[in-house]
Amino acid sequence: MQLSEQEIIRREKLQTLEKMGINAFPAEEYKITETTKTIKQDFVEGKKVTIAGRLMSRRIQGKASFAELQDSEGKIQVYFNRDEICTGEDKTLYNDVYKHLLDIGDIIGIEGELFNTQVGEMTVKVTNFKILTKALRPLPLPKVDADGNIFDAFNDPELRYRQRYVDLVVNPQVKEVFIKRTKLFNAMRTYFNNAGYFEVETPILQAIPGGAAAKPFITHHNALDIPLYLRIANELYLKRLIVGGFDGVYEFSKNFRNEGMDRTHNPEFTAMEIYVAYKDYNWMMDFTEKLLEFSAIQVNGTTDSTFGEHTISWKAPYPRVSMTEAIQKFTGFDITGKSEQELFDFARSIGVEVNETMGKGKLIDEIFGEKCEGNFIQPTFITDYPIEMSPLTKKHRSKEGLTERFELMVCGKEIANAYSELNDPIDQRERFEEQLKLAAKGDDEAGQFIDEDFLRALEYGMPPTSGLGIGMDRLIMFLTNNPSIQEVLFFPQMKPEKATPTFELDEDEKKVLEILKSQEEPMNLGLVKVKSELSGKKWDKATKNLTKYNLVKIEKIDDIVLMKLA
Repeated sequence: MQLSEQEIIRREKLQTLEKMGINAFPAEEYKITETTKTIKQDFVEGKKVTIAGRLMSRRIQGKASFAELQDSEGKIQVYFNRDEICTGEDKTLYNDVYKHLLDIGDIIGIEGELFNTQVGEMTVKVTNFKILTKALRPLPLPKVDADGNIFDAFNDPELRYRQRYVDLVVNPQVKEVFIKRTKLFNAMRTYFNNAGYFEVETPILQAIPGGAAAKPFITHHNALDIPLYLRIANELYLKRLIVGGFDGVYEFSKNFRNEGMDRTHNPEFTAMEIYVAYKDYNWMMDFTEKLLEFSAIQVNGTTDSTFGEHTISWKAPYPRVSMTEAIQKFTGFDITGKSEQELFDFARSIGVEVNETMGKGKLIDEIFGEKCEGNFIQPTFITDYPIEMSPLTKKHRSKEGLTERFELMVCGKEIANAYSELNDPIDQRERFEEQLKLAAKGDDEAGQFIDEDFLRALEYGMPPTSGLGIGMDRLIMFLTNNPSIQEVLFFPQMKPEKATPTFELDEDEKKVLEILKSQEEPMNLGLVKVKSELSGKKWDKATKNLTKYNLVKIEKIDDIVLMKLA
């Protein structure tokens, strides 16, 4: 492993601590009495406290030092004074351990008492401290100049998502997003539980990937010697529970879809699905808008949230627009009674990308997605989807060719999907068979299985039921003003990290690097060579390796060849 200069120094400090008999990774419990938040909420000068956290900054001035400690609740100033910490003749704890062997990022425990500085800042005067964890890598902390300008902030998205643990330490505001995410889950649980509905768990590994039109991940169970699929949805299992006699069940489920990734899609995502017996999609629309109004208040303290340039109002009620009306309004085309070929030709004529594998449902979905979705900014229910788009939904009670289904659109994106659930087992079998035909045409998102056990459950009788699914990741994006799904996932899926090349620099290569480090600006290549005092052969070898390791760059500007650190 190639270590940086800082990492080498920190490991040397660790060895020095060990030689002094100080364990930099102690196992025993460290009992804290306060957090930075509780200290500030109930500040009493002279109160004795014990806290723990990361050392985030310090200003050493001889035998005294002001520093900043960060714990899970925030930051607080701490004051180190040599004579307060080392009351006897031995000043090692301050002079050696604190001043020379501690680093920014180390986790320490502090005993002390509270006081206000002359400028009124709440501070902990340290009477004793203990190293709890030695950080062997330096934190990428931003720098602030005299004018308040911030430099070298840890804001590269790929690094932040890949090293979320660092992101949370150096960008504490990121934690607020995840606190709000948990508040959202808690709010929904409270709402459902108060309504008398029951939280359940259903299988993640499924023999048949059902409940949605999506491409699954496949694995193999060795003991049973069968293929299994990571669930794409939990719908069919929750409906089985309604058959079994539960009046209302819900689940927050991890779902997996082996499809594309972008700013609003991750292959692993969280959905909430709820099913309530003896209800229909009209009842579910009322329930959904009240649920989201309640949740927005619990998360943000208001029914309004900001997303980009838009202020979204989650206050009920929400407008209701049929899919047919939406397409007609934004394209001038009435999809009612149109054949597959007519839909195909129209989609092509308005520039919607379609192909021969698409059936009527997929064609309508593409037209709506391209020409209509983006127009719905405020929460809007899009209702009454064509039957071809909704294989698990009851036929509309009064509109031929349509189903009792709605999707909730916000800022041009779907965040909820709901039906009057299809409970006719004969009709359901026919819908499954139609999906198989689409799959045979090449639609890899169409259902490719008939779930015979689910059909058997329906044959025992499922009461009239309405179901709702909400994409939790996308919803929290809108509630926290984050345009990327990666911002609301602790650990989003990433491409494999490129291995860091390992190499050992020889003395000639180190000499060239030291010369370049001594100058802020690129140097004339000939001047670097002269200063290195290397022979032509050694110079050629050193520069070749340094450029190969991507440690230096050589560039030509006009007739001058320059060398600089990469």
